[in-house]
Amino acid sequence: MTDNRDHGRNVDRLPSFNSSDAELIERRCLHQGFFRLDEVHLRHRLFEGGWSDEVVREVHHRHDAVGVLLYDPERDAVVLVEQIRAGAMDDPVSPWKLEVVAGLVETGENAAEVARREALEEANCEVNELIELHTYYPSPGACDERVTLFCALVDCDGLGGVHGLEEEHEDIRVHVLPFNRAWELLQAGRLDNAMCLIAFYWLAGERASLRARG
Repeated sequence: MTDNRDHGRNVDRLPSFNSSDAELIERRCLHQGFFRLDEVHLRHRLFEGGWSDEVVREVHHRHDAVGVLLYDPERDAVVLVEQIRAGAMDDPVSPWKLEVVAGLVETGENAAEVARREALEEANCEVNELIELHTYYPSPGACDERVTLFCALVDCDGLGGVHGLEEEHEDIRVHVLPFNRAWELLQAGRLDNAMCLIAFYWLAGERASLRARG
């Protein structure tokens, strides 16, 4: 039987180790394209003492990213974008995905700047206020990307159409949906990516207070 007597005390010591408890032995680039794939050799301290043997893993190297859920509190509506996704080509329903606005952080940019830029590029939408929700690793076992997620308060009047940058081969359709309709899509499994799920569950808890501001 597991002994949980010190469970509460251990919480204050989480995480158990820090960056000095892991050693990067070697990093080799296996492929450089739109993204990069590295072979990483490392070793690390063990929970029961000592050090691990050398561990070899492949790591997908990406720029950090930003996601931003566009929400109009006056109309209780959200703005989502729809586009084809290479990673979903084998999806049994469709490789076109409904998502929040998103983009990669380029050198010299901060996350808030990217959120405002991508809202304009993908949805032709000006952002009134940005609320930062979380910064997280979508898949730290295989990818070094970190995502910063926002909710942006906007006026969705007149939004719609097809947008995106031609030089980046973007073909993005904008959808303005009542929150309740978007929530139905989420519950039906149509909003099936981490950014959407995290942002919508946050908005579900904060929606009443955001609407009460006005």
